Amino acid sequence: MIYDFFSDYKAHQDKHINPALLWEYDLTRFDYQQMRGNVVQRVVERGWLNDWFAMLNLYGEVGVAEAIREIPYLNDKDLHFVSTLFQIAITEMKCYERKQLRQAHWNA
Repeated sequence: MIYDFFSDYKAHQDKHINPALLWEYDLTRFDYQQMRGNVVQRVVERGWLNDWFAMLNLYGEVGVAEAIREIPYLNDKDLHFVSTLFQIAITEMKCYERKQLRQAHWNA
């Protein structure tokens, strides 16, 4: 379940995802359903509150949670935030699995 902070996202149907988050795509031909993973990753990494409301209205809580599980990379802060927010075990996330596979340098 999503925190109370985002629980009223359905009351914000007028919000749209900021086009600056998807700057490298031609938004006149952009398929938001097909590119769900990219949109969710950008909003998680760089989105403002209005972007979160728009994303949740577009994909729903379940759709966003599914996309989060498949994101290939998130920094530790974002990883823990969305894990807590959507109650997803960190071990279920692809970005966590990839971090475990990468070897860190001794002095990193």
